[in-house]
Amino acid sequence: MQLRRTFILLSLFAIIIGSTSCERSNPSGIPYVPVNYQLVVSNPQFVALQATGGWVYINGGSKGIIVYRFSPEEFRAYDRHCTFQINDNCRVNVDNTNITAVDTECCDSHFLLVDGAPIDGPANIGLQQYNTQFDGNTLMIFN
Repeated sequence: MQLRRTFILLSLFAIIIGSTSCERSNPSGIPYVPVNYQLVVSNPQFVALQATGGWVYINGGSKGIIVYRFSPEEFRAYDRHCTFQINDNCRVNVDNTNITAVDTECCDSHFLLVDGAPIDGPANIGLQQYNTQFDGNTLMIFN
C-alpha cells in the first residue's frame, strides 16, 4: 500500500512539473500576445530605423511595440506596456531625449531603450523584450 501511494505521489509530481515547464514565463506580468512581425527597414515609413539610435512604434504585442536600432546590425523591440501597473492605461512613450521610454499616464517610470531596464520611478522590472533577427534588409520581431 505504501509503495502504491509513493508511486501515485511521484506520478502526480512528474505531471505537475511537466505541465508547468511548457508554460511561457513572463516575470513582468505583461499578458502574453503572439508576435510575429516583419518590416523592411528601407521602407519610407521606417526611415528613423536607418540610423543607429532611431526608433519607431509599430502595432502588436500588448500595448504596441517600440523598435529601436541599437547598432548597425542589431535591433531591440519592447512592448510599450509599463511593467509597474498592469492596466489598460499604462503605456510607455519614447521621450524627447530618444534615449528613454516613459510611462507618463500612470507612474512616471523611465526605461532605457538600449536594454529596456528601469532607471527611474517605481518600476523595478524592465520592459518586455521581443526577439529580433535582421538580415540586412528585413527585420523580424517575434516571441
